[in-house]
Amino acid sequence: MRILKWLLGILLFLALALFLFIKISSESMPTGTTGPAADALANKVLTAINKPAWDNTGVVQWTFRGAHDFLWDKKRNLVKVNWDDNEVLVVLDETTGKAWKNGKEVTGDEGDKLVKAAWAHFCNDSFWLNAPAKVFDPGTERSIIDLPDGKKGLMVSYKSGGVTPGDSYLWMLDDNGLPTSYKMWVSIPVIPGGLEFTWEDWKSLSTGAKISTNHSSKVLGIDITNLKAATDLTTFGLSNDPFQPIL
Repeated sequence: MRILKWLLGILLFLALALFLFIKISSESMPTGTTGPAADALANKVLTAINKPAWDNTGVVQWTFRGAHDFLWDKKRNLVKVNWDDNEVLVVLDETTGKAWKNGKEVTGDEGDKLVKAAWAHFCNDSFWLNAPAKVFDPGTERSIIDLPDGKKGLMVSYKSGGVTPGDSYLWMLDDNGLPTSYKMWVSIPVIPGGLEFTWEDWKSLSTGAKISTNHSSKVLGIDITNLKAATDLTTFGLSNDPFQPIL
């Protein structure tokens, strides 16, 4: 009983510490000015990351934080997701697919849960892969924010879509429009408003698109590894179509 009380005390202390951290660290979301100037700044970002080259990238492979492995066929909007002992193929436009665990196909409700989990992993992790390319996605609103250093920041708010619609991101940019960091206002309770992550260690894919592979904050680091891209599966080096089971 004494040990149980001790454990409960520790948990309450940690919960209080987390609450205080969020409350103290949270920053109110600024309001900016929408309109042509904001869209022009967003287009400057797209030029900096070579958005046309990203649009012509047909296949992308990456690993998110060493935990989730992705092979994304952008042309057909199909993805293969591997984590733990799971492998899932997903038709992204329909949120359907097939799942395997330890090499054995999983069907029914358990299979559906794995497909939905893979879809959620993809929505989150592909955003970290190339969020700047999504500044004009359907359901977005762009505004210019006056920053304390006299520069202009780009606020992008996602009114709909994805796993957590309603999230907003304030991009800090260099003189060429390339992102250097962003501040987040998201619906995840444990993330304080205004938490800042860097966008650094930019790499150029073989297709010419630019990807940031390192995002650091005060509480968490996110890295993108095993990054590889091509215009199609053949130039990627795959002779067999890995998505055949869901076609």
